[in-house]
Amino acid sequence: MTTRIAYGVTATFPDQATADDYVAWLEDGHVDAVIAGGAHSALIVRLDLDKPGDPPRVQTMYVFSTRELYNEYVRLHAPALRAEGIKRFGNKGVSFQRVVGEIV
Repeated sequence: MTTRIAYGVTATFPDQATADDYVAWLEDGHVDAVIAGGAHSALIVRLDLDKPGDPPRVQTMYVFSTRELYNEYVRLHAPALRAEGIKRFGNKGVSFQRVVGEIV
């Protein structure tokens, strides 16, 4: 059986307006570009706040059908897509955390 790979990016924002701009950017082509680069599917999730006053967070979870497709995405497509995100949001106080793992 082929092992599917989950690749998640969690972005933390200084304010809701920046989070909304980020979600619009994801929906306006970034997620489609990751899918075109090899992902099988994607979800965009506005994470619940742990407590009032916590910064807004958005998690994007991509599913790749195989480790090979994920590795190819990382090698061929991720550098440009990550650079685009950092260029657009890096100077706005946004931080990114990435996680990768096998789907069981």
